[in-house]
This record gives sequence, C-alpha cells and structure tokens, in this order.
Amino acid sequence: MTRPRHIIHQTSVMAALLDGVFDGETDVATLLDRGDFGLGTFDALDGEMVILDGMCHRLTADGAAHPVEGSARTPFAVVTRFVTHARASLTTAHDRADVRAVIDGILPSANYMYAVRVDGRFSSMRVRAVQAQAHPYPRLTDVTDDQATRELENVEGTVVGFRTPAFEHGISVPGYHAHFVSADRSSGGHILDYTLDCGEVRLCVGTDLHLELPRTELFATADLDPDDLDEQVDRAES
Repeated sequence: MTRPRHIIHQTSVMAALLDGVFDGETDVATLLDRGDFGLGTFDALDGEMVILDGMCHRLTADGAAHPVEGSARTPFAVVTRFVTHARASLTTAHDRADVRAVIDGILPSANYMYAVRVDGRFSSMRVRAVQAQAHPYPRLTDVTDDQATRELENVEGTVVGFRTPAFEHGISVPGYHAHFVSADRSSGGHILDYTLDCGEVRLCVGTDLHLELPRTELFATADLDPDDLDEQVDRAES
C-alpha cells in the first residue's frame, strides 16, 4: 500500500548551526502554522526549543521551561503535525539505548524521517541547554563543550525528537535528536541520557522534507562542508 504523504518542515541545516549561524529569520508563529510538534533553538542560540501539542517553550540553562511568544525567532527548527503511525508500550525500565532499540524495531522503514514522541515517567533525565551568544558568534561545539548539565529525577514528561536517516548528513542530525519537557511544562532541556520507568512510544512517519534556508549574510558565507562534520555533530549532541 502506498504510504500517505506527510511533511516535516525544517528551518536551516545542522551544518549552518555548527558554523555559528545563530541569527533567527523564521518566527515561532510560522513554525506553529506548520506543525504542533518539534524542536530547535532560538535567535542567538538563546535556549533549547520544544514544541508539543501546539505550544512552544524555551528550555533554559537553569533547567526551566518558559512559554514563548509567536514573535520569537529561530535559526534552526524542525516541526511537523504529529500523527501516530506506530506505537509501543513499555511497562518495564528502559535506558535510552533500550528505547532506541524498541523504536528501531517498530520502524516501517529506516529510510524515512520520523517524529518520535515518548510519554512516561523517568527515574532519571540528564539534560543541558545552550545559552544566548553574542556577535561574533562562536562555533556550536565551543558553546556546547562548556555546557552545564542538570539531573531531573522521578519526573513525568515527554521526549520530543526526530530520527533522521544517514543520507541527511549535514542537513539534520543523523540518528536521534531529542529534547525533553516535563508534564507540568516547568523543566526540560536537550537530552543527554535517561532511564524510563514506563511509558509509551509513538512514531510519525515523514515522507516529505520542506527545507527553508536562511537569507542572511552569515548563512551565505558559512562553511557547510567541513572535513570534521561528523565529529562536530557528535560533540554538539553528546
């Protein structure tokens, strides 16, 4: 059976973010017109973004989550309208690698993009968040190398993420990229590790990618094909 078309919208590319292209052009109101689920960052790299159930929050370095107005801008974001195409219930403890294995086991195909939602109770959740930068912007790895991490314990919430095929090298983060927000929308961050006590995994298949490139001088002059691109992605994400 032919799979229905489902669009994932992306603002800019990961290679640009790595090279310090932090000026935002697209606003949050536009993102919310395109989807109700997603992640990214904000103008000048001012915190991590999570979009869940049509609401956008900024996740800051102190581990807190704050509602965001539609006028806020982003240099990098990925959004979609989440529709559940596959799911799995987890009734025993799973670490992050275990959850990824479960997800990989229910993928209809490894060649599509997937929005990944995991709702549950987490005995531990280790997160970090980037802080606002000033011109001239540093490289992303210089920012994330010095990030403080926070440990959340016995927290209910949602993993908001995407699983991206390897052929999107340089466009997005190959493999998994995920942020977390607590059920009460008070805390969260970019996920480094976690242990899930119990919960539910849901997948939304993306067959189409709508990619919007920035029209800024920083983007026009960025180095989007460095020799160490894979190494930079690994450092920035982990």
